[in-house]
Amino acid sequence: MTQAPLEAVFCGLEPTAVWAHFATLCRIPRQSKAEGRLRDELRQWALARGLVTRIDAAGNLVIRKPASAGREQAPAVVLQAHLDMVCQKTPETTHDFSRDPIRPVRRDGWLLAEGTTLGADNGIGVALILAVLEDASLPHGPLEALLTVDEEAGMGGARGLQGGLLQGRLLLNLDTEEWGELFLGCAGGLDVDVQRAGRPAPLPEGFEVWRIELHGLRGGHSGVDIHAERGNAIKLLVRVLRGLERCWPLRLAELGGGSARNALPREASAIVALPAGQADALAAGLAAWQSLLRQELCGVDEGLSIRCTPAAARHLMSGAEQAIWLASLHAAPHGVRRRSLKVPGVVETSNNLGIVALTPAHGACHFMVRSLLDSGSSALADEIVSLFALSGTTAEKGGHYPGWEPNPASPLLALCQSVYRREYGAEARVQVIHAGLECGLIAANYPDLDMLSFGPTIRGAHAPGEGVEIATVGHAWKLLKAILAAVGAPASGER
Repeated sequence: MTQAPLEAVFCGLEPTAVWAHFATLCRIPRQSKAEGRLRDELRQWALARGLVTRIDAAGNLVIRKPASAGREQAPAVVLQAHLDMVCQKTPETTHDFSRDPIRPVRRDGWLLAEGTTLGADNGIGVALILAVLEDASLPHGPLEALLTVDEEAGMGGARGLQGGLLQGRLLLNLDTEEWGELFLGCAGGLDVDVQRAGRPAPLPEGFEVWRIELHGLRGGHSGVDIHAERGNAIKLLVRVLRGLERCWPLRLAELGGGSARNALPREASAIVALPAGQADALAAGLAAWQSLLRQELCGVDEGLSIRCTPAAARHLMSGAEQAIWLASLHAAPHGVRRRSLKVPGVVETSNNLGIVALTPAHGACHFMVRSLLDSGSSALADEIVSLFALSGTTAEKGGHYPGWEPNPASPLLALCQSVYRREYGAEARVQVIHAGLECGLIAANYPDLDMLSFGPTIRGAHAPGEGVEIATVGHAWKLLKAILAAVGAPASGER
């Protein structure tokens, strides 16, 4: 893997090796299902250092590093992170995730991207692993790096991971986003895909066509940020359209919003037709809705904006299809369904209405359901299926992935707590995360693995403006090195 000179934004950042690898990840596009270039470059980088590599049938990359001298009998440790990133950008950004590098900036102790996602989720985890693999001074037992693909678009890499491929007994997942916390469990989930054919109708005479856009929301990770009660652009715009229907014989041509199943929708737009001569009244009505919604979202999403501009449309949705879709989307659940009674402060079950695309000829939407309980996600998904079944609309469940059941008696947890206490003079918080990690799927093939997850502090994952707190990357590096040194350390207390 060729190391180009670091951009100025990375100069002076510590640890140098970690940031150098992250700079490389920023230069190489890595959309979900298109990680091949990055994976192949990492494989060549590893081979050039004499490391053994393997790519499995799912496309995951495994890199093996032998134990340092005297540590050959220590338990083997798997270091795991995913190669892909969520690709989100603001409407005015011209960035092309298939070819353009990410352009980070430094601000107030954070590295962030302006107008796009940064890819710290999970690029920092990958960079930490690569830094371990190239550091000849670290004491450690046998190491396996498991760099998975397609995590953000359905966990395809972990889902297809071959049994018998990994030899390690311990696994450190580096894909959580709150420094000072050790994660011992996560939610599972599944998807609900809704499809319905339409029958186009002509534009009535005497109607004018308008585009209504709702934007300016913060968005975010549909697991990590779901508890924050941020606005969902799809749900809010549907509510506005239902309100406008009470004022005029509004006809809908198109409705679109959201671009990723696991990201809270920040923008949505609709093309509508109204009787001619309603421009001023429509603008006033939308201004009233904007004021009302800003008030409701005060402290969370005050940046919400609604605007309308002239548009064009040759065909509309039929009146019956419009009624079915707007009523169904209005009634569809979104957000926190239940908070855990066993793990205080953690969401148990939630749902994200992440994508909608309606045209006169066809309609589709996508829900992502999460829960700490498989029965909880299944029950909520069944409710969504039942809701759409009332109108004869096809809704199918799929893509189930299991949760990661916490094991408070984990020896790896005890070791990591002890190391954290020694290194930082404080107790690490033990947590369960509502987001989905690959640990549950990995455990399905490797049930004897003892697993734990940690990482630096990341804010705004899955949304433009995503940032990572620079100092916590150094903390995570220090902790990772200390844990690896402690696994199978000689009785003399070698560190």
